[in-house]
Parts: sequence; C-alpha cells; structure tokens
Amino acid sequence: MCATLLLACGNNASESPAALATVDQAKPLKIHGAGSTFVAPLIERWIEAYRQNHAGVAFTYDAVGSGEGIERFIAGGVDFGASDAAMNDAEIARVQSPAGHGVKLIPVTAGEVVIAYHIPAVSGELHLPRDVYVDIFLGRISRWDDPRIVAANPDMQLPAKRIQVVARRDSSGTTFAFAKHLSAVSDAWRDGPGTGKLIDWPGGAMLALGNEGVAQRLKITQNSIGYVEYAFAQRLGLSMALLENRAGQFVAPGSTGGRAALDAAAQDIPDDLRLFLPDPPGDGAYPVVSLTWLLLNKTYPDAEKSAGLRQAVDWGLGQGQSSAEELGYVPLPDTLIRRARQALDEVH
Repeated sequence: MCATLLLACGNNASESPAALATVDQAKPLKIHGAGSTFVAPLIERWIEAYRQNHAGVAFTYDAVGSGEGIERFIAGGVDFGASDAAMNDAEIARVQSPAGHGVKLIPVTAGEVVIAYHIPAVSGELHLPRDVYVDIFLGRISRWDDPRIVAANPDMQLPAKRIQVVARRDSSGTTFAFAKHLSAVSDAWRDGPGTGKLIDWPGGAMLALGNEGVAQRLKITQNSIGYVEYAFAQRLGLSMALLENRAGQFVAPGSTGGRAALDAAAQDIPDDLRLFLPDPPGDGAYPVVSLTWLLLNKTYPDAEKSAGLRQAVDWGLGQGQSSAEELGYVPLPDTLIRRARQALDEVH
C-alpha cells in the first residue's frame, strides 16, 4: 500500500524550538518514507489533517512492513522510516558508519496487538488465559473445543473444529511485538520460536502480507485466529479476545488498557527511547502493547528537508495525538512526548 499525500510545514506556537526552522515554500519539497503497516492508517490521517492548514511539501509513505522500512532507511532509499520494532544495535551501527548520517528513533504513537478470531455462530466474548494463547500459537492446542479453552469459556458453545492460525508472511514489527510478548510469558516460546520480525510458526500457519492482509484473511476464514493491530481488527469488525494480563485480569483491547500499560512503562524510559512493553505490569494493563518509532537521520544534507521533517513530526507529537486515539491507537503520555521532542531537537 502506498499513500501519496500533500502536506507542508508551517510555524505553530506549540512546536519545539527545533521545529520552528522555516521551509522555503517557493519551490516544492518532496519527502519520502516507508515502513510499518501497523501505523500506516495513522500516518495517512496525520498527513491529510496537517495539509488542511499548510501547503508546500509533498510527503509519500509506502506501507511495506517494519523490516523492509528499516532496510530502506539504512540504504538511504527513504528520508524516514517507521517501525514497530526499534532498530537493534547492529542496524543502528550500519547507519552510524562513516558513510551514514546517524539515526534518531522518535516514538510517535503506540498500539495494541490483538488476538482476533472468526468462529461462526458463536456469541460472547472469548477469554484466553496466557498459557492457552501461547499454546495455540505453539500448535499444542489445535481444536476450538480443547478442554482448556472450554474451561475458560464455559458459557460459549465452541465447535469441534480445527483452529486455523493466521500470521504475517513479511518482516513485521507487529510480529516482533507479539513474539516478544510470547517470549516474556512463556519459556517454551522463548526457547523455541523466540523473538524476531519473522517467525517460523510451529504447526504451520496461513500467512498473509501486512496487518491488512492478516485482518482480511481472518475475515474470510472460518475457525481462524491470528494477531493483528487493533485498528485493523476494529475497522473490519473482527471479534477480539480478552487476554489475561500479568495481574491475572482478562482485559479487552482499547484505549483504557493501552494507556494503563503505557503509564506503567513510562516511568523508566531509556536514553535511546527504545522502550519495550513485552509484559506490562499494572492494574488493567492490556498485555500486548508496542510503540511505533519514526527513524530519522541525525543529520540531513538538505537543511530544508530536515526542517520540514522536524516540523511535521513535532505536529504529530502535539495535535496529531488526538487523531491517534480516534483511529484506535494509544496516545503517548506527556513524559514520553517530552523525551521524543528532546530527541527531535537533535535532528539537523
């Protein structure tokens, strides 16, 4: 999916000092990005909303997955990347090389990875204990009428049907966030499939490209289950399971549980802003939450492009947070926004 939308950068009293650098509007400025499908709907909304009051800069964004976005950013094929898996040390080192321009990771929003399912003619809310959903994705539980699923859902008439797992085919930050959570709650997962942007799914799985592809496949496949970003599941009206969190509570996805998870994690933000939430503590915290980072060069050879990016990202960290919640993402807490803006000030 490729979104090509126009936006321009102008001054705003709420923007940080670095974001107030001016952009020469006498000539068109083109800025191109690529990466996360998880955050693509929000980036598109931000661009559309921002261009209503500004004109002069053309932004394009290719939703190709976090892994591909990181690779394009490292190769210098895009002006910015977007990823739900923070770049690791080896990836950062490739940008820090003598030929590179360095990188700053700027968190801009957060989202929830939900377990969505499609069981025809079954009503009620599916509750999945931690050990149960881990074993479904490990292939150890293969039928909907498995006694452990039934015990957690005594009022549901679960069918004697095989569970069809749906997962990502492409290198994905959504996969990374989900696998990191599974590794945090299960020794068997950590010592088996482990964590990564690509997973060799035990027992086989039906694979699809992007969050949208997974959501669409779940929509049309009976007796299926899969992981997908909340906004995609919400948009297609998919059923979403209540997941057991660290406190032993079954929590539905949504802004309340996502905010609880972020508030607990934001008390200890690392200097490089690579804040992971593999199993957030706290009452009411939804258990699978991930930040999305924009990948920006520390130094751009084009000062006008640098100014345009800083202004646009600063707007997203301010006014853009309200759009995040409308689309099913989790707005960042003030503490994290302040830290993100400090990092943005170091982009030149």
